[in-house]
Amino acid sequence: MNNKNTGIIATIASAVLCGCPGLFLLLFGAISAFGGGTFSLGDQSGGIPPTVGFVLVCLSLIFILIPVAVGFFMLRRKPTATIITPPSGPIPPAS
Repeated sequence: MNNKNTGIIATIASAVLCGCPGLFLLLFGAISAFGGGTFSLGDQSGGIPPTVGFVLVCLSLIFILIPVAVGFFMLRRKPTATIITPPSGPIPPAS
């Protein structure tokens, strides 16, 4: 496999493993930040504080940026190295 195929596979894998959970976390965080999140654990229930929602939104943005960064760094065109050929013939002395 060449580098382009590896880059495509890495981008797809990171999108599935980080991008999709990041989108769901963004949705849940936004709902919680605006006061719509509730929880129930056994006989306890209540509302999720909006601070938790803001933290989840920030965390989800990091999760969404991971596939973008992987795609950028893996699929960008790398600059080609310029080969400098030495001059033919005698080299004049340095002054």
